Amino acid sequence: MASDLDFSPPEVPEPTFLENLLRYGLFLGAIFQLICVLAIIIPIPKSHEAETEQSEPRSAEVPKKPKATTPSTKRPKKETKKKR
Repeated sequence: MASDLDFSPPEVPEPTFLENLLRYGLFLGAIFQLICVLAIIIPIPKSHEAETEQSEPRSAEVPKKPKATTPSTKRPKKETKKKR
């Protein structure tokens, strides 16, 4: 009766190249998604140099003047009667 039981591990076929590629690709995709989510949740403080550059007015740049809106000449719509 004890000789009838087979306790050997089941034979599992070796994964193919495409299965391995898919498996590791999914792992890399999951890691990338975790990094993206963590980048949104955890804010990274800006460096001190970037803050000082933004606060200083730049003399090389000319401030843009708002464009004056010129009234466009609108033509009145021609009223046409339908001929029946």
